[in-house]
Amino acid sequence: MAQKPSIPKGTRDFSPAEMLRRNYIFDTIRKIFSLYGYLPIETPAMENLSTLLGKYGEEGDRLIFRILNSGNFLADVSPSALSAADTSAVTRHISEKGLRYDLTVPFARYVVQHRDEITFPFRRYQIQPVWRADKPQRGRYREFFQCDVDVIGSDSLLNEDELVRITDRIFGELGINIIIKINNRKILAGIAEIAGAGERLTDITVAIDKIEKIGREGVRQELAAKGIAPGVIARLEPIIDLSGSTEQKLAVLKKAMAESASGMQGIREMEELTGYLAVEPVKATVELDLSLARGLNYYTGTIIEVSAADLPFASICGGGRYDDLTGIFGMPGVSGVGVSFGADRIYDVMMQLNLLPEQTGSSTEVLVINFGSAELPALMKVAGELREAGIATELYPDPAKLRKQFAYADSCMIPLVVIAGSNELAAGQATVKNMKTGEQTAVPFHELTSFIRRLKTLLHTR
Repeated sequence: MAQKPSIPKGTRDFSPAEMLRRNYIFDTIRKIFSLYGYLPIETPAMENLSTLLGKYGEEGDRLIFRILNSGNFLADVSPSALSAADTSAVTRHISEKGLRYDLTVPFARYVVQHRDEITFPFRRYQIQPVWRADKPQRGRYREFFQCDVDVIGSDSLLNEDELVRITDRIFGELGINIIIKINNRKILAGIAEIAGAGERLTDITVAIDKIEKIGREGVRQELAAKGIAPGVIARLEPIIDLSGSTEQKLAVLKKAMAESASGMQGIREMEELTGYLAVEPVKATVELDLSLARGLNYYTGTIIEVSAADLPFASICGGGRYDDLTGIFGMPGVSGVGVSFGADRIYDVMMQLNLLPEQTGSSTEVLVINFGSAELPALMKVAGELREAGIATELYPDPAKLRKQFAYADSCMIPLVVIAGSNELAAGQATVKNMKTGEQTAVPFHELTSFIRRLKTLLHTR
């Protein structure tokens, strides 16, 4: 007996109905990106490991899927490395490429590689899949789509303001109530500095970023496990307890970090950004959250995290400012900022909240019944005229029993059926059946297109 086929854990198949719902999300995101003047690009699924490694921290590097070299990839591996099971030594020889971990690092590579072809500031969006060798669990996948929007070549905080507004508008159109959390890595650096542990910023921020997942005690334990002194941990705890409005939090921080140049710069940037946002307030809740750290090493300024307000769900969107990501590829001093929308998590949230449009079961609007070879030329003409009018139309491929063809229309959620057998053809008319109500209407062929257009409009407004 043949083994039942399967797919790798952490990946998913998507049915036509699911793809129509997903495309609704993609189309909404793409529309808003374009509305703000961003242009699309694409990059390869695989990148050189030299491009990917060292950009996501030690934890991120472990989650990159490696691709084996072509041919005899073990030819250059020494027997001693194989016998010693030296993974790092072996990997260097057998794998030079990996699946992209995110879209930001490939974007930075793209900018440097094509610097003579683009105009700065460069505004792009990108909607493509990424891969992470993570442990599959609810809401976390090994293959998933990201929808990124970035500006590179500008230091202005107006870009952050615009990204917050794009985020607010996209989720507003999708019907998701959101909370937008903001922070600044310079503030976190200042906190680490006044705590006397400035050199341990990465360890501190990675741990703080997990506070909602593992709680305060979990963060303490992780910091201790990383060798952070108990006194330092104690001095860090107030950032978790800080409360009040964004303005109140910034006022407290300003006093606490008066001696930290980095911290004060971060506070000034947050004050400028919140000032821009106050000019025309967004609908979503925007709050300063000092526990927000985001684990990626390349963020240097503003950091943004978005969660669904009506669900205890993980992040569905996030990003931030990266001042020198292109410098790693030989183009220093170019600042960028961007956010990434997690399309798969957004889909899961919308499914749980029942926010996806009802009419997503089929792209076909009309099914033309097939009565056989005698009527087929006329039926092909009917289907062709409907398609020319922009009406998505199927002609059933076989002259099956009417019951079977109607069952097909029901199963595929096709709302309208055109019936034109020998009697209808002789009378110069077709019968249009509304599959939802069962109502049937005789329509002359020369009025068929306009009738179906009107009926479509009625169906969409109900």
